[in-house]
Amino acid sequence: MSTPRVQLLIEDQHVVMDNGILQVTLSNPGGIVTGIQYNGIDNLLEALDLETNRGYWDLVWSQAGSTGTTGTFDVFEGTTFRVIVENEEQVEISFTRTWDPSLEGKFVSLNLDKRFIMLRNSSGFYSYAIFEHLADWPPFNLPQTRIVFQLRKDKFHYMVVADNRQRFMPLPDDRQPERGEPLDFPEAVLLVDPVEPEFKGEVDDKYQYSCENKDLHVHGWMCFDPPTGFWQITPSSEFRSGGPLKQNLTSHVGPYTLAMFLSAHYAGEDLVLKLNPGEPWKKVFGPVFMYLNSVMDKDNALSLWDDAKEQYLKEVHCWPYSFPASEDFPCSDQRGKISGRLQVLDRYISHECIAANDAYVGLAPPGDVGSWQRECKGYQFWTKTDGDGSFCIGDIRTGDYNLYAWIPGFIGDYRNDTVITVTAGCEIDVGDLVYEPPRDGPTVWEIGIPDRSAAEFYIPDPNPKYINKLFINHPDRFRQYGLWERYADLYPDGDLVYKVGHSDYKKDWFFAQVNRKKDDGTLEGTTWQIRFKLDNVDQSGAFKLRLALATANVAELQVRINDPKIDPPHFSTGEIGHDNTIARHGVHGLYRLYNVDVPGTTLVEGENTVFLTQTPRTSPLQGIMYDYIRLEGPPPPDSKETL
Repeated sequence: MSTPRVQLLIEDQHVVMDNGILQVTLSNPGGIVTGIQYNGIDNLLEALDLETNRGYWDLVWSQAGSTGTTGTFDVFEGTTFRVIVENEEQVEISFTRTWDPSLEGKFVSLNLDKRFIMLRNSSGFYSYAIFEHLADWPPFNLPQTRIVFQLRKDKFHYMVVADNRQRFMPLPDDRQPERGEPLDFPEAVLLVDPVEPEFKGEVDDKYQYSCENKDLHVHGWMCFDPPTGFWQITPSSEFRSGGPLKQNLTSHVGPYTLAMFLSAHYAGEDLVLKLNPGEPWKKVFGPVFMYLNSVMDKDNALSLWDDAKEQYLKEVHCWPYSFPASEDFPCSDQRGKISGRLQVLDRYISHECIAANDAYVGLAPPGDVGSWQRECKGYQFWTKTDGDGSFCIGDIRTGDYNLYAWIPGFIGDYRNDTVITVTAGCEIDVGDLVYEPPRDGPTVWEIGIPDRSAAEFYIPDPNPKYINKLFINHPDRFRQYGLWERYADLYPDGDLVYKVGHSDYKKDWFFAQVNRKKDDGTLEGTTWQIRFKLDNVDQSGAFKLRLALATANVAELQVRINDPKIDPPHFSTGEIGHDNTIARHGVHGLYRLYNVDVPGTTLVEGENTVFLTQTPRTSPLQGIMYDYIRLEGPPPPDSKETL
């Protein structure tokens, strides 16, 4: 059966793409999506708002040399409109803004090309953008870029981020001062007089719906009259920054749906893209797919989510897309492939190599060990190993990469020192790779699970005043607001004391070492203790304390052994981190590993104590989350043979 061809209507102020299923209207030459007509709804976007606030690309930029994660917010509009492809099967249109020296200081020094694609018989449309900076242009910082869609607030009330993260949502009006009470930061609002009484007493905060890149595939909103879904589908993370564990925003009250490409959330300034003088740069963000679906029966409306997940799998199967017309987006036969097997050698666990199963293996631009989690200029390609540690990564853009990995259950990061050059059509087999995680001696004791997360530690119940009903009895209970304040409730006078062999980290190790808020509102730093017994101490030997941190926010961790007042401490990290994970309801940000030498002379036979002090106390949101802590004893005398 024939289906309507794709049509393009060009007007003075607008451009319309129409394939008989939906109709998308964009401003001309700005390239702002002003209207989406579908399923009998004249516009799925919020027509009561300005046209520039409905469907748009934006970025945040700042001058080179500046610090922080803020800057000039720019909903960048095109100044030139072009038709790239127009036939019965496909329309691709372009909205460009070209930089020249007269714009210095007014706009970021980028050529910006926004593309929109509509295909025949497709219930949605695609968008991608090409950012280009030439070497002789002024350098700059780029903290953020994304696509935003604001849907109709009278239609879209049900939001879905995952199978277990979906619900009816408050209205944007509920966040206004007369109905909502701002909390410790503007994103978090206590709903005191919402339009719908069922939301009274709840906290709304967009960061409660964040998601890791590895899981951030499809999310969006549903309307029930008529039953209609609007979904943002991202079939590949190759153009996202920060690797598979980087957390990004999804959908939130507005109703908004986002496609985040670059952001400093949960990482701070480490993930601000900073171009150097004389550095050229070009990157393609996307394509991503805006998918629309519908059903006839209102009682079956929730099936729209299942259909959206199925559509995501179809998009993945088609990746990399063959239809984008830009030469900057390579199709499958212009890309390469790499395979191999990863093993682990920790001779205090096994004398033989063991399979690195369920490890994360990826290609990212050349850098230091672990640099992939801070990388934000190039492309990254990740997969997980199978049961015997084997991996295969396909559809890799051409270029130079390092191969990186990390393995749940083991501390540290793997990096293969060889720079791998991927060419069109190549198939590279790197063979067997062996990761030897940091290890000097046998385990004396350990706390936690080395998985780069604090999720296994004690997550308290929220203050009843600050509840999001979705996260009651939920695996992600850490996403409740204000959990950092619960530390002072549980430890009003003294700090946490963990007794090795008696305490249980699931119950007795608070998930975040934060400042204690006193009754007068002032803050004080906290010192946690790890108490343990040693039957024998080789005072000529060297112990090692491994401190793997899941996140840090304007914190300093000081370590003292058996003397809480020694100054200087035996070890200090110095001030670290601007991850903001505590405020944004996460259990990890950037991973950090510290290896502390503990001379045997600092330990005694019998009772010993490690004192962990977090000193800065200017904010209740300062602090540290631990991933894993291990004390290693001295290697045995025959270690040269054993190890």
